Amino acid sequence: MKNKWYSPDSLILAVIYMLFIISFSVVITLNFRPLYYFDIGHLDIPAESGYPADEIRENYDALIDYNSMFNHSELKFPTLAMSDTGRIHFVEVKNIFVAVQYLCIAAFLAALVWTVIKAKKKDFSFLFGASLLSIVVPAVLGALIALNWDNFFVTFHHIFFNNDYWIFDAATDPVITILPDTFFMHCALMILGGVVLGSILCFTAGKILAKRSRRA
Repeated sequence: MKNKWYSPDSLILAVIYMLFIISFSVVITLNFRPLYYFDIGHLDIPAESGYPADEIRENYDALIDYNSMFNHSELKFPTLAMSDTGRIHFVEVKNIFVAVQYLCIAAFLAALVWTVIKAKKKDFSFLFGASLLSIVVPAVLGALIALNWDNFFVTFHHIFFNNDYWIFDAATDPVITILPDTFFMHCALMILGGVVLGSILCFTAGKILAKRSRRA
């Protein structure tokens, strides 16, 4: 009998794959500094912020280094001041990013072990489920972003933060002047692109492996 991706064990594995694809896309985007370096010039951040490009890059690098799960030191910007509420917000942001990094590792290990078990049974139906579930996420989020990015951005913060510390005052937290909303939109689009790519890879791998298993 043909295996179905929505059978209980295959569905669970498909969800694990989906979680890995999404978390991996977030981790890659977070650490893909060339995207921000490009936006420094593309969005003319030096002119908008009043800081030179080298100083902007240096402070951004400090923020990205801080968000690593391997970094246990406090956030200190090389040249920018930071308020107490700003510091609290960045701690909350780091907690989210660290959780995503742990999720990525856990999902990868779980998917790896379970995939080996399923492969021995020549059952690759879960890959089609992972492809389908993964494409639903960028489709929904992409539609929301296309309809109204500003509303999506605000709603995102209301969901993940229980305070308004994310609303920065440039006078006390000048870092906000080097982090324009458009850059975050580019990050969201890169994450969605990564999820779409993961969906395509799952579907392609599923087709190839299923075909090989029928020949064996």
